Amino acid sequence: MWLSRQIKPAAATADADLGITTISGQKVGVVTRGEVRDLPVYGPGGYLWTPANGTAVLVVKGGPGGEEQCVAGARPLEEVPKIEPGEVYLYGPGENTVYLKQDGSVEIKGSRVSVTGELSVTGQLTVNGQPYALCNC
Repeated sequence: MWLSRQIKPAAATADADLGITTISGQKVGVVTRGEVRDLPVYGPGGYLWTPANGTAVLVVKGGPGGEEQCVAGARPLEEVPKIEPGEVYLYGPGENTVYLKQDGSVEIKGSRVSVTGELSVTGQLTVNGQPYALCNC
């Protein structure tokens, strides 16, 4: 019985922390309680993202003792658009967005458009609210 009083429970540790990126890339540096470098960046399937320096990110800790860490996401935009359950709203630098809606429509907005290769559209294409008509110029 005296032995059970001698064993102390392990101190609680956080399984995740909010950090600020200091090094950008596929392996990032993040300051939480101290700076950690070469952390891998994970995102949902099919989504590739590299946080910019100064981005507030979620650092997930795992492994025995929490020594294995990775960056799992970032804080959303200051003004988060209202989206319906199941919809996807992707945003990047500037005002570039891709919005996949429940009704099957897709909104793509960008501050600069450049197309290399081929863009394939199935369904009705509307540009600035008007149906697109191919110009045979």
